[in-house]
Amino acid sequence: MSEKILILDFGSQYTQLIARRIRELNVYSEIVPYNKIPELDDSIKGIILSGSPFSVTDENALRTRLGLLIGKRPVLGICYGAQYIAQHFGGKVERSLKREYGKARLSRIHKTDPLLRDIPRDSQVWMSHGDTIMHIPEQFELLAGTESIDVAAFRAREGAFGQPVYCIQFHPEVSHSLDGMALLRNFVKDIAGCHSEWTPAAFVENTIEELRTQIGESHVLMGLSGGVDSTVAATLLHHAIGGQLICIFVDNGLLRKNEYEDVLHSYRDMGLNVVGVDAKAHFYRELRGVSSPEEKRKVIGRVFIEVFEQKAHQLEEEDRAIKWLGQGTIYPDVIESVSVHGPSVTIKSHHNVGGLPEVLKLRIVEPLRMLFKDEVRRVGGELGIPKEILGRHPFPGPGLGIRILGEVTPEKVALLQEADAIYIDNLRKAGLYDEVWQAGTILLPVQSVGVMGDERTYEQAVALRAVNSLDGMTAEWSRLPFDFLATVSSEIINNVKGINRVVYDISTKPPATIEWE
Repeated sequence: MSEKILILDFGSQYTQLIARRIRELNVYSEIVPYNKIPELDDSIKGIILSGSPFSVTDENALRTRLGLLIGKRPVLGICYGAQYIAQHFGGKVERSLKREYGKARLSRIHKTDPLLRDIPRDSQVWMSHGDTIMHIPEQFELLAGTESIDVAAFRAREGAFGQPVYCIQFHPEVSHSLDGMALLRNFVKDIAGCHSEWTPAAFVENTIEELRTQIGESHVLMGLSGGVDSTVAATLLHHAIGGQLICIFVDNGLLRKNEYEDVLHSYRDMGLNVVGVDAKAHFYRELRGVSSPEEKRKVIGRVFIEVFEQKAHQLEEEDRAIKWLGQGTIYPDVIESVSVHGPSVTIKSHHNVGGLPEVLKLRIVEPLRMLFKDEVRRVGGELGIPKEILGRHPFPGPGLGIRILGEVTPEKVALLQEADAIYIDNLRKAGLYDEVWQAGTILLPVQSVGVMGDERTYEQAVALRAVNSLDGMTAEWSRLPFDFLATVSSEIINNVKGINRVVYDISTKPPATIEWE
């Protein structure tokens, strides 16, 4: 990377969003924990201190070494970051009498300051803090307030530290701050001097060269899921090393209807060297009698490793020099593993197939590890991957195994596949598929009474789920038309023998999750 903005993470729920907003300016951004500051090489043009759920007034508040930052590069403190800088330099931060949360209007804006250039005088911003800055330090000057607080934005006086230091007590990265992108653009481009060279085309070109150097003449083994991440990662590797990439696509019996055949055909049309493995019977056998959601995930992950390992050894016997394992890891996975809250022990317990590198004694290559999901799709477009693949909804690693509540059996899978195919096909026909972020059908572990003709039935129920989200961290249920839902319900009940009731899930995340298990 020729230039980047470094973001110090103090645990804010919005930290990833800051990084995403900066990348929308075609400038690379990277998140690091607040206590793991890297060496400030020439690529780092500016530094942002994130917000935090913690209070700077707490005895155990998160503290970083500001002496390594202030005066070395332009700095922007956001919310907690602003309060921490204010307190560090002798300002006064206290618990507010009331929590300042929600929309506010800027006032008394210093219109000529570079950070606030082109920001309207009454611009709407988003507040989210329990502390407030009562007095700024002597080395700083006020830039803006709001109707409820005196200090909304301030900066170091000219020449105080040698490099600009800006602090704001609101969140420019959220959409509720209507001119937040303009403010971030002012900091990133005008104050830090970045040049907007972070583009999909540049990423593809640089990554292909790096992969060729990294891998050399060795072979790479990669498991494909049919999803966007693994497909784009495999395509990048294919462009870099061609036939040295060997892909394995496993049918675990938990894919959508006809997905194994359709995806395998698509991969081969794309020129990928892919081997299909039908392991349905193995997965069903190991899942027999297992009903716990996390236990199902663990079984699916373990069996995947067993199947993958067996196929890998077969390929080794064919004298392939396999030294690398390719994975479709993306940036949110990396961030979770180095979070200030510590690594998650349950997130994606199957999807990243933990254990494979150790079992196969292979080194990992992750072409997408610094990209967010939307960036992965843009890179896929640059690589010429078909839109029908790039536009696919996210699908969980354990597949229908966590959309069948309770024990998984071949009969339940077949039932759910038929109902789900009707739902997804109708979304496409109605032009709604691209309007939602993720949709799926869940087979419930209940039976209910119904009437068909003159006969009573006692059959299964399914729930339809559709959500809108940016990245899956939060999600809102999709307002699908009632007539559409009625059509889907009627078609499922009339065509899938064994289902007599259809419901629609209208839960948000949080408190609910997107998947049911």
